[in-house]
Amino acid sequence: MSSHISRRTASATLLASSLSLAFGLSVLSSPLLAATPKDTLVQALAFDDIITMDPAESFEISAGEIMGNTYDRLVRLNVANPSELVGDIAKSWTVSADGKTFTFELKPGLKFASGNPITAEDVAWSLQRAVTLNKTPAFILTQLGLNKDNAAQRVKATGPLTLTLETEKSFAPTLVLNCLTANVASVVDKKLLLSKEANGDMGYAWLKTNYAGSGPYKLREWRANEIIALERNDQSATKAVLSRVIYRHVKEAATQRLLLEKGDIDVARNLAPQDINALAANKDIKTTTTAKGTVFYISMNMKHPAFAKPEVREAMKHLLDYDGIGATLVQHIGRIHQNFLPVGLLGAATDKPFKLDVDKAKALLAKAGYPNGFKATIDMRTVQPVQGITESFQQTAKRAGIELEIIPGDGKQTLTKYRARSHDMYIGTWGADYWDPHTNADTFARNPDNADDAKAKPLAWRNAWDIPELTKKSDAAMLERDGKKRAAMYQEIQAEFRKTSPFVMVYQQTDVAAYRANVDGLKLGTTSDTNYVFNIKKR
Repeated sequence: MSSHISRRTASATLLASSLSLAFGLSVLSSPLLAATPKDTLVQALAFDDIITMDPAESFEISAGEIMGNTYDRLVRLNVANPSELVGDIAKSWTVSADGKTFTFELKPGLKFASGNPITAEDVAWSLQRAVTLNKTPAFILTQLGLNKDNAAQRVKATGPLTLTLETEKSFAPTLVLNCLTANVASVVDKKLLLSKEANGDMGYAWLKTNYAGSGPYKLREWRANEIIALERNDQSATKAVLSRVIYRHVKEAATQRLLLEKGDIDVARNLAPQDINALAANKDIKTTTTAKGTVFYISMNMKHPAFAKPEVREAMKHLLDYDGIGATLVQHIGRIHQNFLPVGLLGAATDKPFKLDVDKAKALLAKAGYPNGFKATIDMRTVQPVQGITESFQQTAKRAGIELEIIPGDGKQTLTKYRARSHDMYIGTWGADYWDPHTNADTFARNPDNADDAKAKPLAWRNAWDIPELTKKSDAAMLERDGKKRAAMYQEIQAEFRKTSPFVMVYQQTDVAAYRANVDGLKLGTTSDTNYVFNIKKR
């Protein structure tokens, strides 16, 4: 008998092992039975960017999806119409005449997965905790005027099911409410976390790999770069249809496609254009798409002497083959977009002034004092289409004399280096943290302090782009309560950004999921945390 094990057998064995380890279940009697269990959704997803499962710290796109399905917050986006908000834990809310005080009434009878009741004190403490820990996403709340010294006064329970939030200024009300849809505003179980507290850390060390929420699913297990296991939370007011959801870390698109075709997974989430094309004729496979609030970009650290020159930054924007990338590398999965606001957000521009023009780039480089080009490195996460775009850019940049050395790594490695602004160039993504234009303006077009030890470290800071005037314009736009005037302000900010920024905006993501025909109810949201799996069922 041959000792060779088929890819199908190995894959089924891996699935059985994953389910057994995550849930203590022997769900497959034989490794040859590759079909996934009827009460379990198995998805292939590249999630090597996840660093923590604490919503006060989690700020990665893949983790956003897990947070959206495992934690509740005061309000959520209406997935059918993202410009609308719906109550989640909040039953209702009002805004004071001066626009500074938001009062929330909570739905009665809600519980955490632990069985502890959800109270206004839990909600207030959750927001206070996020501000006090002051991890990367805390700025979403601190920009409203909250800090560790005033959070207890500005966010407080006024009754068992009522609380108030006081902002520093009269912000656009939609901005404040949209901030409260963000993962950092997730409501955590105060009693449970205080029982896990170590040295006054509010349960921070424990929650990195554990769970303290009330969402439709609860986190059963996370093994980095391997598996995420979610289990139905029977305490949740939103009843998940399936008993469990398994995410398997699979980086290669071709492998995801093979697993999907064989029935070893139910959903493939990172398919390349050629894989989507190949699946089109398969009657057992369906696809769903949605325009995502996620943009892909290449950035230049202005600490590099060449990128400090405006002509060089402009030249780089003429050294990307937008048409070629759009027709091949991001076919089906994105559309070329040269602005930091994704289409769908208030004030999003659709101007596309740049195209591949090597001669123009050479003239700009010569004007900047680099007639023979220069050398730089570019940090790249080794997933598609990021790798393909980077390699294409390396080739077109070389035509203008620019030698780009590609430094590959996983999501955690490249992000850590980028956040320390120790890169030359970086190719990455930015997903809207909440459905308001300020979420992207705040990071791409705002940098209140360019010092190395600055408290706020948006993308503009990471690339050492010192922009006091543009920062003022972004600050003004977040206060404008008239929607039309506010949209016009963002149009103006984007025009300045296109001209002078150290960002080459590449495309806006079209999220695609391919799935087995027996899966019903799969709908992707505009943000990662609105990719809901609790509505999905299987036949």
